[in-house]
Amino acid sequence: MRVLIVTAGSRGDVTPYTGLGVRLRAAGHRVAVAAQPPFAALVTGCGLEFRPLPGDLHALQTSAAGRRLHRSGPSARGVLEFLRLGGRFVRGLGDGIVAATERGADLLLLSTTTAALGISVAEGFGIPSMGVFLQPIEPTRAFPPLLLGARSLGGWGNLAAGSLGRAVGRGIYAGASRRLRARLDLGPTRLAALDRRSAAARWPVLHGFSPAVVPRPVDWRPDLDVVGYWWPARHPWFPPPELLDFLAAGPPPVYFGFGSMVGESERLIGLIGPVLRRAGLRGVVQAGSAGLDAIQTVDDELITIGDTPHDWLFPRMAALVHHAGGGTTAAGLRAGVPAVPVPMLGDQPFWAARLLLHGVAPDRIPPRALGVARLAEALRAAVTEPGYAHRARTLARRMADEDGAGAVLRAVERLAG
Repeated sequence: MRVLIVTAGSRGDVTPYTGLGVRLRAAGHRVAVAAQPPFAALVTGCGLEFRPLPGDLHALQTSAAGRRLHRSGPSARGVLEFLRLGGRFVRGLGDGIVAATERGADLLLLSTTTAALGISVAEGFGIPSMGVFLQPIEPTRAFPPLLLGARSLGGWGNLAAGSLGRAVGRGIYAGASRRLRARLDLGPTRLAALDRRSAAARWPVLHGFSPAVVPRPVDWRPDLDVVGYWWPARHPWFPPPELLDFLAAGPPPVYFGFGSMVGESERLIGLIGPVLRRAGLRGVVQAGSAGLDAIQTVDDELITIGDTPHDWLFPRMAALVHHAGGGTTAAGLRAGVPAVPVPMLGDQPFWAARLLLHGVAPDRIPPRALGVARLAEALRAAVTEPGYAHRARTLARRMADEDGAGAVLRAVERLAG
């Protein structure tokens, strides 16, 4: 079967699908991944076909609107900025999914960020589709919605807020969906009606995160499942001698990395030296989009590194400071290492709240509240209080036997008949 995985967003929205794609290819399926052009080498390096989608998230993030979004953080204003920026990002996405599908596909696997449009593409081409989501967006009593904050409002409050959040999220795609359905000669249908139609048709969605981290809500419809993480495929990689020497020269350091985030991350990186000195710790700073792309030892207590596989690096760390992106959060949990999340936007407050809920993080610090004293205190707790590491290792052991990619493979083969 020709399987097309369609995703859009940052690196963390692409890497899990490389491991999933490799697993499907090993079972005999022909697999292509459609994503933005910066991730072409990431996909083809795993032996998968790459198909480009329009959109430049980095350019949007570094624009004036993007920097306003980062300054707003997880707030009502931040949600509004997120919606404005999201609408710009998906403007040509439907046409891109059509072009990728025209190159040949028997099945579409659609991410959280592409499903709103991909369902219509599958309908227009007369082929089946399935959701492979990295985030839980279905309303539930079990937890609050991703876009509207991380604080629980109680069962009915969470459900109502989830329905509101789902409606708000549809607003990002509404215009693109209308244009796409007109292009495909499909009847004009609102996204809310498409969601109801999908639920009635029992459209399957498999969620690629651990049920140990986010248990499947009991009030979800039966065709929504939580199957376990899809771990990124490994490329050939060898640790640089400078990094090995640094790790061998002292106790395990603390990791700092903010992924694809820009703007606030530049200010946060400036706090690292004072934080380490105050906490009496060593540190590893991963460049991300902050511009530190070459290995250099700042002093005996701090080193900056470039692209380094998290599954190699994180088990060698004493604690992690990160933006709580879904992929980075997952890698830290897999390694069994405590964290101090600094969530900025999108789904990051949700994953940060999960770290606190499971007792593997002593604090969740919004960027605007982050200072030397508070971060140093949180890091000292994460490193020196044994309960955080114990709970992190326990959660990692619970996750170890999960086979999220295998669950998707079985679902694909059921569709293949």
